Amino acid sequence: MKIENTKAQMRKGVLEYCILSILKEEDAYVAEILETLKDAKLLVVEGTIYPLLTRLKNAGLLNYRWEESTSGPPRKYYGLTETGKIFLKELSSTWDDLKNAVNLVTTTKTKKS
Repeated sequence: MKIENTKAQMRKGVLEYCILSILKEEDAYVAEILETLKDAKLLVVEGTIYPLLTRLKNAGLLNYRWEESTSGPPRKYYGLTETGKIFLKELSSTWDDLKNAVNLVTTTKTKKS
């Protein structure tokens, strides 16, 4: 078993939550989303993020708008819908529960029967 495969699967499992969290405060275009993920050491390529953004949009969690750019072609800005905000709130609660459970299991010495 290769550790890199396991690490990649763990990152993929939280990517949706991270993207929705990035868009919680303000709309962003793909390069900004990727930069935020990169700064957090979650390296994601465009080939991964575009299908995910499309899936989130099709699920009604995101919307987008085009905005003119002074340094190139128009940019597609993504933002949370009201449904997306509710979904993110539920994910945040689930994440907190999961994080606490994992921390409990991984930091507590197991009792031997």
